[in-house]
Amino acid sequence: MKIESPRTFADLVGFRPEATEGHEQETHGTTVLALRYDQGVLMLADRRATMGNLIMYDQAEKVMPLDDASLVAISGSFARSIEVCRMLKHSFKYYKRMFLSEMSQEGKLQEISRALAGNLPAAMQGIGVFLPILATYDPGTERFSLYFFDTAGARFEHPEYATAGSGSERIRGIFEYLSRTKGSFAGRQLKDVLGDGLHMLDIAADLDSATGGFLKVPPCAWTLTASGVQPLELDAKTLAPYRAS
Repeated sequence: MKIESPRTFADLVGFRPEATEGHEQETHGTTVLALRYDQGVLMLADRRATMGNLIMYDQAEKVMPLDDASLVAISGSFARSIEVCRMLKHSFKYYKRMFLSEMSQEGKLQEISRALAGNLPAAMQGIGVFLPILATYDPGTERFSLYFFDTAGARFEHPEYATAGSGSERIRGIFEYLSRTKGSFAGRQLKDVLGDGLHMLDIAADLDSATGGFLKVPPCAWTLTASGVQPLELDAKTLAPYRAS
């Protein structure tokens, strides 16, 4: 009898998002954003996780690398997001070991869309709803890309920025205003773009109770460059000028 090898890591481990049961009261994470700058992509996220009107945790890690050329930030159902991101990370490694080459950027995007589409039945019941944003670097074309998704797995690309989470609706127009008044994010230095990102995160925290801002805890901050992914350490002195007075 012929036994077919599993094509993906999800097939190997029997990962089926639609079969995962959730609970009416879930822990959720909120505002995440990604901005281009002259050397790559900056990704920021507050660290608050909520359950209804309760603040469950203020140390949540919402930005994580999937590999050396892919950086993802998560919003929505925190446990569900972490589960899917771990599966995706192992899926990329599994593909590399199976086929002795990196998964293409299109393949990575399809894996994310597949996970979101598989989660749709639960999401329609209000269980396990999560929305990621993704930053990628393609060494072949030397191109950075930013993507955001809907709950059905459809993906959308923007050359300058991406955002998700309940606080994102409060600040979405600010991205366009800044790009029109200050110029393209992709043409500006990291320090300047970081300042804009922190201001927007602080505004989102003021207008959205589920967004933690960075009054007590520094936000998650990562960069994606041609050299790879790297966490960005933000201390109290760096953050002070960007807090609302």
